[in-house]
Amino acid sequence: MIRATPGLLAALALCPAFSQADEPGWSLLSRNYFLHSDFRSGDGQNYRQEWAQGFIGEVRSGFTEGTLGLGIDAHGFLGLKLDGGRGHAGTGLLPRDSDGRAESDYSSAGAAIKLRLGNTELHYGEMTVETPVFDTGDKRLHPEYATGWFLENTDLPDWRLQAGRFTAFNNQDNSSTHDDFGGYGATTHGRAISLAGATFTPAGPFGGALYAGQLQDTWRQAYLNLNFNEGNWRLDGNLYQTRDTGNASAGAIDTLAYSLLAKYRLGAQALTLAYQKVEGDTPFDFVGGDSIYLANSIKYADFNGPGERSWQLRYDLDFATLGLPGLSLMGRYVKGSGINGSHAPADGAYAGQQGQGGRHWERDIDLKYVVQSGAAKDLSLSFSHVSHRANTTQAGDDIDRIYLIIEYPLKGSF
Repeated sequence: MIRATPGLLAALALCPAFSQADEPGWSLLSRNYFLHSDFRSGDGQNYRQEWAQGFIGEVRSGFTEGTLGLGIDAHGFLGLKLDGGRGHAGTGLLPRDSDGRAESDYSSAGAAIKLRLGNTELHYGEMTVETPVFDTGDKRLHPEYATGWFLENTDLPDWRLQAGRFTAFNNQDNSSTHDDFGGYGATTHGRAISLAGATFTPAGPFGGALYAGQLQDTWRQAYLNLNFNEGNWRLDGNLYQTRDTGNASAGAIDTLAYSLLAKYRLGAQALTLAYQKVEGDTPFDFVGGDSIYLANSIKYADFNGPGERSWQLRYDLDFATLGLPGLSLMGRYVKGSGINGSHAPADGAYAGQQGQGGRHWERDIDLKYVVQSGAAKDLSLSFSHVSHRANTTQAGDDIDRIYLIIEYPLKGSF
């Protein structure tokens, strides 16, 4: 059964009382998810497969009238196992019990209070977060959530200013708000994440972003983005600088990671070429499923090993111009090499993870169709196939993975 928190019940009760100044509404996403993983290297559980049905509901109130507006956003989740025995569990769709079996169901709920003063909003409670230095992921059945406060201001034309601090975390396969996020060596266990930054999106072709983040007693991280969009061209550059701080719980860290991407679109087709490099003795690490905006962080691998350089070639096709609106195809190949983890500090969290001369590649194929009209409008069907191969001095597995996802969103307003 779904466990409704007092915050969620309060949100549902109060929503009709708020003004229409900020359009309130609700949404319900039905997500049917099948995930098959075939591990081709190593011992242990080489075959994992789960099929599950999820429901993600959200309620957004407006704000009370007056100089200082008050509102509430709430969310709830229910996940149901459709298939996944003891020997096949562990894909990340469902939590596992003490016997290693996938739970038959799990649920969560949470809410955040929001205040608005002019063009400034403050949210406090459990929420999703989307910034380059901390970004909760939504890659499985259950979205990730973080608990804390988040401030956003849009007073300056073309600028969005953000700041926040988060102290509790809800992972993708667990309903507990104390299930910490883990990276390649870092963790949020007993630690807070703080961030501040700005995004610049003027009317012209140029844009950018600058952010700073800190994982308490682990690292301080700076992020810079510069982008250009003009005609058929898109150019994008991302850079992260990470250094240990405080008690350095993951060990000594001094890493520079950057990526450069160029995309050219011609009618229904697009071709992308990207280069990524990591400089330092440890991997470029992050916590939160999507907290990495480097170009070659893709479906399985992040290509973020110490010293690693990687190239990406990607092709996109939109079938709308061919008479099939809603159908799209994407294929990409990324190859990484030059990994050298032999100089990682012996007393740190990254020691022994990777050797010298590591290399690997990944190939992804995505096919997606979105219904354009009728009763099933916005229903989406996605098929993805991922292959990853690596040598023994690289940390990733040899794996073939299949994703089948059906999503149907419903939305309404009060």
